[in-house]
Amino acid sequence: MLKISTAVPLIATGVVSAGAAFAKTPKGVVVMAKQIDDLATGFDPAEAYDITNLEVVPNCYRGLIKPDAPDNTKVVGDLAETWDVSEDGKTITFKLVSDAYFASGEACTAEDAVFSFVRAIKLDKQPAFILSQFGWTPENVEALITAPDASTLVLSLPEAVAPSFLLFCLTAPIGGIVEKATALANEADGDMGNGWLKTHSAGTGAYQLTEWVPSDRVTLDANPHSGKPDQAKRIFIQHVADPSSQLLMLQRGDADIARNLTPDLLNTARGDGDLTVVSAGQAVSVYVAMNQAVPILQDQNVQKAIKWAIDYDGIAENITPNMYTVAQGFLPPSLPGGLTEKIYTKDVEKAKGLLADAGYPDGFEISMHVPSSAPYADIGQALQANLAAIGIKVNIISGEMRQAYATARARAHELILLPWGTDYFDPYSNSQAFCENPDDSDSSPLTLLAWRSHFVDKELTEMSLASRKEMDGEKRMALYHEMQLIFADRAPFAMMLQKTASAVMAKGVSGFEIGAQTGFTQYADVRKA
Repeated sequence: MLKISTAVPLIATGVVSAGAAFAKTPKGVVVMAKQIDDLATGFDPAEAYDITNLEVVPNCYRGLIKPDAPDNTKVVGDLAETWDVSEDGKTITFKLVSDAYFASGEACTAEDAVFSFVRAIKLDKQPAFILSQFGWTPENVEALITAPDASTLVLSLPEAVAPSFLLFCLTAPIGGIVEKATALANEADGDMGNGWLKTHSAGTGAYQLTEWVPSDRVTLDANPHSGKPDQAKRIFIQHVADPSSQLLMLQRGDADIARNLTPDLLNTARGDGDLTVVSAGQAVSVYVAMNQAVPILQDQNVQKAIKWAIDYDGIAENITPNMYTVAQGFLPPSLPGGLTEKIYTKDVEKAKGLLADAGYPDGFEISMHVPSSAPYADIGQALQANLAAIGIKVNIISGEMRQAYATARARAHELILLPWGTDYFDPYSNSQAFCENPDDSDSSPLTLLAWRSHFVDKELTEMSLASRKEMDGEKRMALYHEMQLIFADRAPFAMMLQKTASAVMAKGVSGFEIGAQTGFTQYADVRKA
């Protein structure tokens, strides 16, 4: 694979401290200071499932379609020029563009698209459910996804679904098209290039992955065949855990973009004439999950006591102003069908009464995993104080974001505080994650949030499954509203906040915009004076 010259220097390696010294950022290189300690699965589109790589992967890989930038509730063509849906709704035929090239210089063809979907299904990594939910299996996928010629891709479905549902799923990173030849040239033990693609890329996106050092840095070099000659030659994402250090880097010229400034630091940035702040609501929720494998948390009075004990408004106003807002549905307001009403408020006496009804008038002791990065550490301390006020002693277990994710995926938590970003811009993404758990066994093929906390609710599972087939838009949104009220009443999740993502650009930097979903944020439009 062709690479951009490594003469462009790597800079600022290592975790940054406020007193560290840096060189000015080089011309043609955009240095982004960001918390990236969540990264655990690498950058293969078939496997990427952490918040950071869900943003990076779409900058390296293009899919068949993409969200319409002015209206994220619609999709437009990307690698697909046009598409047609059969009358029975079971076949979609895509015509591909003729001017898309991989970083190797080879043209993208329908054969690459077939390979990408087939390998995603056969690898069966964490995000494979996004595609397998349409009935594609390792046994049938090669018969159902075909390329009659180099520019035509046919997706056949065992049963019809709403076309918009399928199209939105294809905007997820797992829909990124991988170059077949490069992946197979780096295959090991039949992994279809998975091991190699964790730390490399083979896409038609604006950038290609050059380096990933966990909890340190990610380096992206321009794809010389992307058709974007004016883009920055390199995007250097430096892990900077401390938001104050991120701001200091901006002020000293050691970073071009900072991604995780706290509210007080954002106010400082807004008062600095050399800095530019951009913000946008994102479909990212913050929640507390209560593992139903823990007997004490199985009692719905205990669950509701925890929900009524939380000072939602206080946390949003005092810890995360302009950063997170109160959102208590599994669909945050920025998603279609998002719940806007507040169901729970802080009510200490009501919470105490519910604990007493559950048989715990003096409370109990329990652990809660909390990411150590901002603002989660501060939110965790606030939750600890909120629950202490009703007699629940919370022992906080702090660690990097990826450690918290690993704990949740292993179902090893009692309480856990985490963010969740929707996989694709359709309500079903979140209803499936939070509501569906048809198989609670350790070998279940669906291991999303309900499964991770052993939450089994047959009614919500059936309602969620029905929602993806409802063709009437108004009825579909009404169904999601009903589901969220049921979920709020009896699910072991305290839905707390929706993210307002902000980024700060240094003097002379422009063009960075935050997408409404993690993967909608594109780097190719960033410019440096």
